Amino acid sequence: MHRGKGMKFVGDSRIPINGRKPNIPKDYSEYPGKTEAFYPDFLLKEWMVGAVFLAGFLCLTAAEAPPLERIADPTDTTYIPMPDWYFLFLYQLLKYTFTSGPYNILGAMVIPGLAFGSLLLAPFLDRGPERRPFKRPLATGFMLLGIAAVFYLTWQAAAHHDWEAAKRQGEIKEVVEVDKEDPGYKVMEANGCLGCHGGNLEGLTGPQLVGTEKTADEIKDIAVNGFGDMPPGLFKGTDEELQQLADFIKSIEADK
Repeated sequence: MHRGKGMKFVGDSRIPINGRKPNIPKDYSEYPGKTEAFYPDFLLKEWMVGAVFLAGFLCLTAAEAPPLERIADPTDTTYIPMPDWYFLFLYQLLKYTFTSGPYNILGAMVIPGLAFGSLLLAPFLDRGPERRPFKRPLATGFMLLGIAAVFYLTWQAAAHHDWEAAKRQGEIKEVVEVDKEDPGYKVMEANGCLGCHGGNLEGLTGPQLVGTEKTADEIKDIAVNGFGDMPPGLFKGTDEELQQLADFIKSIEADK
């Protein structure tokens, strides 16, 4: 500074004015137990949880065979599809009167859309810094309500489903290409046997007839008198046609 030139002041933008620090985050020590650094603290925990889950999933896939079913048959109108377990609550929701039939759009789109869309509002409904559930009643209440609804609907779907019938309808069965020009096949076709036993006798609502291990006389007796869910009197042919039917089924067993 020279005499007569006055005094000059130099400002530094790094020095806060009146103690305000709008662009400088506070130190983590000011929030004990409430927050942490994303890297490496939070990210390391995520990686550890992911690694444990992945290891458990790989062990499960190695220990348990996948529950495969038979090849899809679009002509089988008796097959009742069943979703995977994580969609059972939506499957159950569509069974109720107010969400099925003419109100199907309500159960398929409106209610799930509102439920999952409300998750987008969660950050705006509760913006407090607290992480303890009992200090966040609104967020905790919505979460518990959602978990309870999903659990109840999933349990209802599983409890009222006929798992034995589902196992039978999805069972992988041996399919043998049969001679559809055989007289015995024609007899079965004429008497409506294929509607229950399938075009290749693989079984639909009725059991499969490939490898029945029954004698010709037993087959004829079942055709006339019925067996299990099969009522008597369905066969309307002659004795010769009945013999052709029995011989045909036995021939498929021999070729199996």
